Amino acid sequence: MSSELPVQRPRNDIEPAEPLDNPGLPEHLPRPTDVDPAMERRAERQISAFFGLATLLTLVFCVAYFVVPKDATFLGWSALNFSLGASLGLALLAIGIGAIQWAKKLMDDHEVIEMRHPVASSEEDRAATLGMLNDGIKESGFGRRPMIRNSLLGALGVLGLPAVVLLGDLGPLPGRTQFSTVWTKGMRVVTDVSGLPIKAADLEVGELVNAEPAILFETDEEGERVLEGTEALQAKSKAAVIVVRIRPEDITAPAGRENWGVDGILCYSKICTHVGCPISLYEQQTHHVLCPCHQSTFDLSDGGSVIFGPGKRPLPQLPLSVDEEGYLIATSDFTEPVGPSFPEIEQES
Repeated sequence: MSSELPVQRPRNDIEPAEPLDNPGLPEHLPRPTDVDPAMERRAERQISAFFGLATLLTLVFCVAYFVVPKDATFLGWSALNFSLGASLGLALLAIGIGAIQWAKKLMDDHEVIEMRHPVASSEEDRAATLGMLNDGIKESGFGRRPMIRNSLLGALGVLGLPAVVLLGDLGPLPGRTQFSTVWTKGMRVVTDVSGLPIKAADLEVGELVNAEPAILFETDEEGERVLEGTEALQAKSKAAVIVVRIRPEDITAPAGRENWGVDGILCYSKICTHVGCPISLYEQQTHHVLCPCHQSTFDLSDGGSVIFGPGKRPLPQLPLSVDEEGYLIATSDFTEPVGPSFPEIEQES
């Protein structure tokens, strides 16, 4: 006896059941807008008014963003947040109300009953579905009601403006800031902890010092730091340097950089050119400095050139000099971008 069970195939020849009789529902009555052209036109104007109100409220959102002061308050809340939230929320509410009123008052009011059918639709069913979709478009009156259509498209179109306006909160465009730091001609080189200026005569051969531009420690007339908070952190992240003293006879200066040091004292960016990690692991005998993140290794005696690891660019070098008191100063900003490489660097070169 065979152990195989008979295969059951779906039956597509089952006749659909007859529709059920009315179980006692009240007779369907036409809506006033179905029989009274005046009320139909009034409903159309009301719906368009809601969509127009949504457009106006969206524009109020954009105006409020630029007009309402950021420090103003309203009922203990931020006046700006209140105005933005209220205008955008009411605009979305107006669109919703208009859509609901459109469906209730003007779209064709009838039910469609579809009997059960196999999962895989036949070509006839697909054609029928497309036909129903086209009928739905016609029944909605979207094509023959230009007032509603235009007001809805206008409301949805301007709804994208708040997203564009809010891009302003991302801050100003970077412009060319990635190509420069706070280093300027004549700015002193100071230690990164105490902010004390570094005197060239105090550095010994083989010594490496972590340093910063003096502006990070400068104060105004009231004793406040010139650079504070995020601004100071951003400046430090790009302007941090290492100062090293090497015997002049061990230095191979790249062309054009012969006078960038002071008696063997050289200054390089502390930011690795691979992904921007801070570096300071120095080997005195070889003059190599190592990035602890991915082991990129740079030769400070040879213009900061890469000798190992994933780094692709030499460490940017800061040209140095001394002022009248013998303290190290920069003669200019870095002549190339500091930090991780990016496509624009290749284009600049």
